Amino acid sequence: MNPFPMVLAMMRADRRLNLMLVILIMIATGLGVAIISQERALKQASAQAVDKFDLIIAAPGSITDVTLKSLFLRPGSVELLNPEVVRQVLAEKRVAFAAPLAFGDSVNGDPVVGTTRDLVLHLADGRLAEGRGFQNWEEAVVGQASPLKVGDTFQTSHGHGPEETTGGLVHARTFTVVGRLPVQGSPWDRAVVIPVEQIWKLHNLPAGHAPEAGSALGPPFDDAYLTGVPAMVVKPENLAAAYGLRNLFRTETSTAFFPAEVLVGLYQVLGDIRLMMTALAGGTQALVVAAVIACVSVLLRVHKRRFAVLRALGAPRTYVFTCIWLYVMAVIASGAIAGLLLGFAASHLAGLFVASQTGVSLTPSIGLSEVSLTALIVVTGCVFAIVPALALYKDRLDRALQTVS
Repeated sequence: MNPFPMVLAMMRADRRLNLMLVILIMIATGLGVAIISQERALKQASAQAVDKFDLIIAAPGSITDVTLKSLFLRPGSVELLNPEVVRQVLAEKRVAFAAPLAFGDSVNGDPVVGTTRDLVLHLADGRLAEGRGFQNWEEAVVGQASPLKVGDTFQTSHGHGPEETTGGLVHARTFTVVGRLPVQGSPWDRAVVIPVEQIWKLHNLPAGHAPEAGSALGPPFDDAYLTGVPAMVVKPENLAAAYGLRNLFRTETSTAFFPAEVLVGLYQVLGDIRLMMTALAGGTQALVVAAVIACVSVLLRVHKRRFAVLRALGAPRTYVFTCIWLYVMAVIASGAIAGLLLGFAASHLAGLFVASQTGVSLTPSIGLSEVSLTALIVVTGCVFAIVPALALYKDRLDRALQTVS
């Protein structure tokens, strides 16, 4: 006997209740899927965001603060690296290039970063997405997501954030956008990059070159006119040089670290949060599945007469068992599959929110972990579905007929 017509009849007879049960399972599954997908997307995006920054040298202090300030361009203050250490870094022969970073200004809320052409070309993998690198103090390169276009002119505001939060102090110097970086997948996509000499000069600091050098751009800098910087991005010549430089500049006056070191600590925190959230989601899913089975068990009392009549007409017990098991599985599987899609959609929306707040571009995806979670819920439903199916399977025919007569 074909059990599917009977299963469809049961689904149609209690549409509202079945829909409610499907929605419950969908929400419980979607929560777990969204947690796993978002955590993986955040790890991938943060690793991509720091991929171009091999080694960071800064003043002693919190390397997390330096990373958030220098790589993720978050507002905040850090200690300045001593000019003498800056000179030592620039003079190192094992360095392919060393680019100082300078902050303090913004353009319509987007951060302004002062650095050298070497770092701009490094971020662009040697070729900008549009235009060219800056060649004098009045030129700028913008990130891929910046509203500024090549050829636009602008002035910088002191401080970080909208004009109303920075005191409205606008520097007199006018810049022209001459290039645009490729997509970085990080807050640098909204950055406005100008020569570090200009940002030093705007803040009444030594400009890195002697006055008679005029508008000299980039290294070599004049040691007598160097100033402290929040951090330096260093590109070592090779892996051995990277570890050697990190050890060399871990002193009382400086610290050196790989950004991946900071991410490991952040991942550990994320892992702890994910473990807790996954445990809560797992408990919720188990309770929901148990509640669904309980509801189905009550609902099957309504259909008890129908099955009793079918058995009296010759339907075997296995047919009754199969109908009930398939009915419960249809409800649970529908909710689980819908929850997989809901979780992906929720993770995508959360990624858009995180990107708007932090500038880190998240790309959620459905991977093996999410599919395994959905499959686990379906398998759990397979096991729990045996309970109501077995109850009617064992029910004596004469007792069932007496109950419904």
